[in-house]
Amino acid sequence: MNILFITADQWRGACLSRLGHPVVKTPNLDYLSENGVTFTQHYAQTAPCAPSRTSMHTGMYLQNHRCVVNGTPIDRRFTNWAIEVRKKGYKPSLFGYTDSAMDPRGLNPEDRRLTHYSEPLAGIDSFTPIYDDVSLSWVEYLRNCGYPLTEKPWDYYGNTKPGIEWEDGGPVPLPLAIGANDHETRFMTDACIDWIKDQNSPWITHLSLLRPHPPFVAPEPYNSMYDPLLVDGIVRQPSVKRESQQHPYLDFILNAKEYGATSSKYRAPDNEQEILRKKASYYGLMTEVDDQLGRLFKYLKQSDQWHNTFIIFTSDHGEQMGDHWLMGKSGYFDQSYHIPLIIRDPRPQGEKCHGKTVNAFTENVDLMPTILEFVGLPIPSQCDGYSLEPFLSHQRSPVYWRNEVHWEFDFREWFDPTLLKHLKLTPHQCTLNVIRDNEFKYVHFTALPPLFFDLKNHPDEDVDLASNPEYQGIVLEYAQKMLSWRMHHDDRGLTETFLSKSGPIRRYSPLHPLGLAPGTTSV
Repeated sequence: MNILFITADQWRGACLSRLGHPVVKTPNLDYLSENGVTFTQHYAQTAPCAPSRTSMHTGMYLQNHRCVVNGTPIDRRFTNWAIEVRKKGYKPSLFGYTDSAMDPRGLNPEDRRLTHYSEPLAGIDSFTPIYDDVSLSWVEYLRNCGYPLTEKPWDYYGNTKPGIEWEDGGPVPLPLAIGANDHETRFMTDACIDWIKDQNSPWITHLSLLRPHPPFVAPEPYNSMYDPLLVDGIVRQPSVKRESQQHPYLDFILNAKEYGATSSKYRAPDNEQEILRKKASYYGLMTEVDDQLGRLFKYLKQSDQWHNTFIIFTSDHGEQMGDHWLMGKSGYFDQSYHIPLIIRDPRPQGEKCHGKTVNAFTENVDLMPTILEFVGLPIPSQCDGYSLEPFLSHQRSPVYWRNEVHWEFDFREWFDPTLLKHLKLTPHQCTLNVIRDNEFKYVHFTALPPLFFDLKNHPDEDVDLASNPEYQGIVLEYAQKMLSWRMHHDDRGLTETFLSKSGPIRRYSPLHPLGLAPGTTSV
């Protein structure tokens, strides 16, 4: 069997037309959904890209892998799905990026790999090397096509054709200067298809597409596909001042420049028209990704590989897109962490579940265990997630499944001390943890006040009830749940190894108290 592992960067969980999104159209992902299983309550474990992808690829929560920000090295003692599947003879390939930073211990200080965090995940062979956040082969392709040099390679993602922008009176959002046929989304898809063509044995590839990550500039015709006046609205308080009153951390990131920081990198534009234009382009970039995945799916069918290819589609995190006056991914709001997940198991046991929608809570740490169980490998002790195989081959959810999701966010700033000074925090106090179910959401800060939301009565997370006397018992209950979750998922290290008279004995312990976690083995 083959495995096609697809990620699209910064894709909000509701943005699939099959899930009833009012605007964006994704016919090819809808087709994958109809021929697979769709998980409607799937969440990332952290943000931004590098920490989140580390959780995805290692199956570990942030509290254990400790890749806390972009550029934090991944400890080489941890394994990942790519290293593990090599034990079955697979040679994983990468088209795109994993945002992995090298563990510097033992390396030559002059090693060029220590100057960026765009190295491929350990165990993966990269066929589109990344440097300065851009594919070197794509940049070379653009220059061979005659596109002019840019001041920085990253500018290729955002430079527009000349004209008047939509919010300034233009008819549509300005298109990317690069045409859709030359855009990186198509380039990466083509490279992936060409690699698959050369394979003569079962393969595993990770297609990691940048879009719809900002800059929110889409090539023609995707720039004009969605009318900014017809996109869905923005969820936020009437003013930044009103929004800022919810919490000291939110107040800082919304008003960072007023407090002396070099920028307010998370604050949305004050001009609502600009946000609507960016949202329309965001949706256009999604449909562009969908079109290219349609080409990939078509090739798999034409080459008679659709029937024996296990497919995963997900994202690393979401996007605020003006909600709560924020842009990007950060903090504690659902928009930054709720992401899509579609899995297609082509085996006979999976076919009976095709078209199924799963509303149970799932997490990106579940993906590594799922891949390993699919290829018949044991799930390493380090994994905090569970295999999703029961959802792919059975009509009912397993009885032991989680009843809530969890995520963490580390908001330390490496190069600007303003946040630390203003909030009176040390770097290791710049952390928050979230536990969320269908009714309530509790946000715990290491050294700042907590938050508590009643999602049934206030689904927009606009009313903090942490200090409301009527909710004190429930707040305490969720604080205790969070403590128990963290204790249960502490780094297991060598706790499952015992030195006996006959030598080391290893005994893997299932994480779930019922001992039913699939893929668990004892040695």
